[in-house]
Amino acid sequence: MKYGLVGAQLGHSYSPFIHSLLGSVPYGLVSLSPDQLGPFLKAGDFEGLNVTIPYKKAVIPYLDHIAPEAEAVGAVNTIVRRQDGLWGYNTDYNGFLYAAGRAGITFAGKKALVLGTGGASAAVKAAMVGAGIKAVSTVSRTGELNYSNVYDETDVEIVVNATPVGMYPDNGGRLIDLSRFPRCSGVIDLIYNPLMTPLLSDARKRGIPFSNGLSMLVAQAKYASDLFRGIQRPDSIIEDILEKTEEKVSNIVLVGMPGCGKSTMGKKMAAELGKKFVDTDILVEQKAGKSIPDIFREDGEAAFRTLEAEVIAAVCKEGGQVVATGGGSVLSLENVDNMRQNGKVVFIKRDLDKLAVEGRPLSQGADLKEMYDKRLPFYMAAADTIVENV
Repeated sequence: MKYGLVGAQLGHSYSPFIHSLLGSVPYGLVSLSPDQLGPFLKAGDFEGLNVTIPYKKAVIPYLDHIAPEAEAVGAVNTIVRRQDGLWGYNTDYNGFLYAAGRAGITFAGKKALVLGTGGASAAVKAAMVGAGIKAVSTVSRTGELNYSNVYDETDVEIVVNATPVGMYPDNGGRLIDLSRFPRCSGVIDLIYNPLMTPLLSDARKRGIPFSNGLSMLVAQAKYASDLFRGIQRPDSIIEDILEKTEEKVSNIVLVGMPGCGKSTMGKKMAAELGKKFVDTDILVEQKAGKSIPDIFREDGEAAFRTLEAEVIAAVCKEGGQVVATGGGSVLSLENVDNMRQNGKVVFIKRDLDKLAVEGRPLSQGADLKEMYDKRLPFYMAAADTIVENV
């Protein structure tokens, strides 16, 4: 193996794709148990490695040299084999600063709150100190500052989540209530899967500048790739690779009135973009073991909405899809939050006289104009983009 990522449970890692764009190939994933870590590093069958949870500190005893920023952090996320041995670096430091900067988040003279005490937390704190932070507090479950008394820190201006809470496959978790920090002016969640965690969703709704962990992941990968290859490229390539990565991993979620063409357009989009197509109505029918008209007739609309919410939550935690949803799915704010976990919501507009009504229980015999007027504000609020289907 030339280059690779070492961790315990690598899960949905985007690193191989990012490093293929950076030219760090071949690049593999190496899942190791703790007792395998030392023998693997000593065998040295690699030229460069990225290191992830939980081994960013555990690798240090096996290194011959540690770069100053890694020593300051006390954790290593990049290892390079050279003639004089193994060198350890921490590219999370500058990767974090890049992610914050592109989101317009600054640190000088401010007070920050960091959730978590692991290797990523150490890199974040060191980077903020280097950027002139006034004060930084660390929160843990059992520490002096914990999730019971954290709200005493009422003057917090920056919040950083450096824990795995909310990360795939355990989407939906959050550790704090952002509304209780009235001076908050920046939120960074190091999680990149999903792209929009509940913490970031709260920041978005409050108009607070925010960043997920994907821009940090791409930036630190660029810095690591340069170390692997002994080169130094301009940071401008980060944005191009970030755009390509987002295009690959994100969803396009289609909303709109029943019969507006979400399924037809969605299949075409999926084919053109090389993404998987998913129709939540079909999955609801499979889950129920009956057609949607039968669900409405036998179980009622409330039962259908419950099944629909369960399907949307399960589907939208995955990525790389075009998802067609039911016409009334946006009436639930929880559904909309789930749709936004990993992508953009597209509202498909179509003239009411062109809407298909066959097989759609709420459309048959209904006043479509009244239904549309009721739902339009929800479509508009959910949509990142509007597309006319003529």
